[in-house]
Amino acid sequence: MSPRRTIAIAGRVLRQLHHDPRTIGLVLFVPSLLMILLRFVFNTTGGTFQYVAPVLLSLFPLVLMFLITAIATLRERTAGTLERLLTMPMAKLDYLLGYALAFGTLAILQGLLAASVTLGWLGVTVQGGAGRLLLVAALAGILGMSMGLFVSAFARTEFQAVQFMPAFIFPQLLIGGFLVPRDQMARLLQWLADVMPLTYTLDAMKQVSQYTGWTHDLIKDLGIMAGFTLGALILGAATLRRSRPGR
Repeated sequence: MSPRRTIAIAGRVLRQLHHDPRTIGLVLFVPSLLMILLRFVFNTTGGTFQYVAPVLLSLFPLVLMFLITAIATLRERTAGTLERLLTMPMAKLDYLLGYALAFGTLAILQGLLAASVTLGWLGVTVQGGAGRLLLVAALAGILGMSMGLFVSAFARTEFQAVQFMPAFIFPQLLIGGFLVPRDQMARLLQWLADVMPLTYTLDAMKQVSQYTGWTHDLIKDLGIMAGFTLGALILGAATLRRSRPGR
């Protein structure tokens, strides 16, 4: 693995994104726009928006970065770009870490913008403070990016990459504690939730919303999120394969 090659890959991806303003707009501004929309949807329901807004701040970046990264990585493979890159003296991990660095930067910017709009303009308050909320939101986007890199290895078309979202993300959302507290679900569903990354993302944001300071559960959740991110990148490097155009 070479840091110089990783940075070069990240720079190439960012230059490509610079010429694709629609993708940049989707990544950076859609979460903020959705939060604004939901603020007006919950305008007459008391503190409902105050409760759901922090959780959604972790969910929107994760889902969007998952989709964008999976599709962009798959496009590199099917267009033959990956084939050409891997003929160079470059490890697969260099390629994935370069993508992770580029899209991770976007994920951080996305989280900062969405959290700033939600805490500032929309007036949402959290017990743990803005700094911790921004950290969780950014890590959620980075986690979504790493999972998108991983699942792109199993798709052959962009449509298949999109299909992974309901298959991979929605089950985690249903049993991760967002709709129903996990301790009220069947034991089997609790066990499944315990091995899903979105569970710890939602838990971390709830910790920030409800408690001040660095609680033990918050530190544990952040550590598990980081572990899932690293694991997804390693598995992505292990499963990354060359794909010629038309395959």
